[in-house]
Amino acid sequence: MGVYQRAPLAFERGEGARLYTAEGEAYLDCMAGIAVNALGHANPKLAQALTDQAHKLWHVSNIFRIPGQEKLAGMLTDATFADVVFFGNSGAEAIECAIKTARKHHWANGNPERIDIIGFEGSFHGRTLAAVNASGNASYLEGFGPKMPGFLQLPFDNLDAIREAVGETTAAIILEPVQGEGGARAWTEATLKAIRQLCDETGTLLIYDEIQCGLGRTGKLFAYEWLDGAADPDIMAVAKALGGGFPVGACLATARAANGMTPGSHGSTYGGNPLAMAVGVASMEELTSPELLAHVREVAGYFTQQLSGLQDRFPDVVLDIRGKGLLIGIKLATPNREFMQHARDEHLLIAGGGENCVRLLPPLNLTFDEAREAIGKFERACETARARAKAAA
Repeated sequence: MGVYQRAPLAFERGEGARLYTAEGEAYLDCMAGIAVNALGHANPKLAQALTDQAHKLWHVSNIFRIPGQEKLAGMLTDATFADVVFFGNSGAEAIECAIKTARKHHWANGNPERIDIIGFEGSFHGRTLAAVNASGNASYLEGFGPKMPGFLQLPFDNLDAIREAVGETTAAIILEPVQGEGGARAWTEATLKAIRQLCDETGTLLIYDEIQCGLGRTGKLFAYEWLDGAADPDIMAVAKALGGGFPVGACLATARAANGMTPGSHGSTYGGNPLAMAVGVASMEELTSPELLAHVREVAGYFTQQLSGLQDRFPDVVLDIRGKGLLIGIKLATPNREFMQHARDEHLLIAGGGENCVRLLPPLNLTFDEAREAIGKFERACETARARAKAAA
């Protein structure tokens, strides 16, 4: 179906932070499959885990125990606030599970009227009907029927609006600690702490969507960890980097929040299959490395410093630097789609974003040499954007 506005590029293979066309042209990949290939392309450890498992067992269904699920679930719960995990195949499935878990929790506790999910302007939670209703972009709902009841959106990072909206029918608040598609906007720590307190006071569940900002992207394993336990969620959706390119999604929850998720209340045919679990375990082993997370923080600091310098030099092109860690947003004065083409002309791949931003989402193991190369290519794209704007004027 014609649902994608594709760039006129096709790649034959990848290695680390590089993608190669059939003609042998190399591109520096600072998209990483939209924050998916967190350990680079064709990562040897992930490839070995997949190959080894492929010769053993692919699929048995969730009728049976799957040891890989139990291992990966244990790794996730040991590393987070969560007690239980449900595995699906994508971030959207993780969000669906999160929404169902929140509503079922209140139903099980004798409050079936508590169904409302509060989301926020600029948010993106996936493309299923429930996920787009929870998201803060009305264009994704256009043509797909009326808006579902039980979902409402509020302004970004507006605590007064949140306090006014939470009521007797509120089931959960859902947010990305650092928005991805919405323009790489990070919530303030003060607001997140206040939301956590409000949820505690009202019995509302707090859902974090860390599909893009989680699993090392911000320099900690999960973005909520920057608050040192002051704003932990009750439920969290993860995906993307969890499989390093293999389709894996997971919904994490406390035992209390998941008390309504009893046998038969949810399920998945492919979710948690042995192939995905083998890759997920290998990915988690790498992503939880303190050395890798320290490297992310260091490289992110370099990017922030260098991009701030480019903002000073090109104020007619670069308006703002946003985000956290290696989820970097650059708000532009020039059309972001045009700028992405300028970057591709320099053989640099970057992602788009809301509010006329572009995003840098490189592999977390990007080297400093590669980071310097990326900045050089980004600078040349800025020069092109400036020249085009002057010519147009």
